[in-house]
Amino acid sequence: MPQSTAFEKAATLIDAANREDPNQETVDGKPCPKELLYSQRMSDMLQRYAPDADEAMQLAVRAQHIERWKSPRDAYPAGRKGYLHWRKDLYKFHAETAAGLLAQAGCSEETIDRVRQAVSKRGLKSNPDTQLLEDVIGLVFIEHYMEDFAARHPDYDEAKWLDIIRKTWKKMSPRANEFALSGNIRLPEPLIPLIQKAVSSR
Repeated sequence: MPQSTAFEKAATLIDAANREDPNQETVDGKPCPKELLYSQRMSDMLQRYAPDADEAMQLAVRAQHIERWKSPRDAYPAGRKGYLHWRKDLYKFHAETAAGLLAQAGCSEETIDRVRQAVSKRGLKSNPDTQLLEDVIGLVFIEHYMEDFAARHPDYDEAKWLDIIRKTWKKMSPRANEFALSGNIRLPEPLIPLIQKAVSSR
């Protein structure tokens, strides 16, 4: 289906913003801005998981981490209270940054509002857009980031990992849970036994 001019402009603006990320990841031997890579992985997963998703959701998924490096975790106090404060502000920052770029591209108010609602994580389990975004987030984390996260936390024992996996599964819909276990994504091989244990004993 042909994509609208406003969609194309918005996608270009989101990519241009994320291309400014000073943090780099190496993929196939080449450096790539971290959040640009993340947005590409999110868009790829949406295409695999929900290929009929409309333009609003394609933009929400693409803008999920828009300019995240501008709101670093270490700008907030350590501990859970500081973490929760950071996350709350981060959701608002992403949502408003995305909304501004969509308005600049000429997107409709309806599209802007849907993207703002989803990216700010409003109505998880009740807003289909927010839930779809959360499904894609979970699937991308499992396929691309869970193994690296494990490598950075060698102190986590089995109980901690079972808790992390179950929390990830709980945020996702039953459809996404099934998608993850049906050979549609690459599971992190070292963690497969823990994933199987976590989801079978919930």
